[in-house]
Amino acid sequence: KRINAFSKLGQQLPNAVRDPSHPLGHAAANAQHVNPWFTPENVLNAVDAIAYEWLQPIELESWIKAYPEKYFTPPTAKTVGVVMAGNIPLVGFHDFLCVLMAGHKINIKLSSKDGDLMGSVAKMLVAIEPAFADCIQITEGPIRDFDAVIATGSDSSVRYFDFYFRNYPSLIRGHRNGVALLSGNETDDELALLADDIFTYFGLGCRNVSKLIVPEGYNFNRLIGSMSRWKHLINHHRYANNYEYNRTILLMNQSPHLDAGFVLVVPNENIDAPVAMVNYQEYSGINSAIDYINVNDSKIQCVVTKTNIDHSRRVIFGDSQKPKLNDYSDGIDTIEFLGTLG
Repeated sequence: KRINAFSKLGQQLPNAVRDPSHPLGHAAANAQHVNPWFTPENVLNAVDAIAYEWLQPIELESWIKAYPEKYFTPPTAKTVGVVMAGNIPLVGFHDFLCVLMAGHKINIKLSSKDGDLMGSVAKMLVAIEPAFADCIQITEGPIRDFDAVIATGSDSSVRYFDFYFRNYPSLIRGHRNGVALLSGNETDDELALLADDIFTYFGLGCRNVSKLIVPEGYNFNRLIGSMSRWKHLINHHRYANNYEYNRTILLMNQSPHLDAGFVLVVPNENIDAPVAMVNYQEYSGINSAIDYINVNDSKIQCVVTKTNIDHSRRVIFGDSQKPKLNDYSDGIDTIEFLGTLG
């Protein structure tokens, strides 16, 4: 019954988000007034990814079959508080799906930057399956009345979450980024896909590549050429402000960098990078690159590469923003957490 409801939601979402008269379409058109990063293009991209990558019957069924049936038939439905981030459109949908598929109730604390997208999707699901009406609550103020919690936020938020939710079963996620491991033998097509991994959603997603791990003496010319199809981002005022600010700081400090006119490629050991900037670090041998990834694994959401390395969150070029249903954030199995709440 739940699979059918979410499958029908997947069928309806792409048309609804493109229909200005539909509540979701209206929310999509107005989201950028609440959150300038939520452009219509990015909202459509997020909705289509949910509909076509996740909410297909075969995908939902194969995902569920990997777990014991008891995980989806709790003796008593728990209320799970979910604190959702607001970095990219509908970023909390996977938690929404997991909680309801596991037979629990959800109490959602939305980001102030959500733009009513999640609320519109929730109403669509209830219209499809009215039994969900008593299972979904959206909280405006501080989140209360819950038995367990899932919270996602910045590293500073995590410290607050750990303290505030210390007496509850909790799944707390902090800030992570994607990294790309390059060999120098990538094709132009692969580099174009890597550019998508970097710039989709303005690079704000936890799966966006913010750090390049490259061989010593790497020539960036072809990669920067492949990035050029994203140069239109400089027309976005928030993105442009970030670019100009970071460029000014680099110039004032006389810091080495490559300037592509809309993005700054900077030698920097940090994995996290500001908007309009990509960090890079050279390696002398593949083993040293793998060691770097292993040492920093707690800060890495996924590793984009065609190099055959042993990493559980490795993806090919172009797929960083196409996670499967079992590609759990931070590598923590959400269904396992929900299925063992008791």
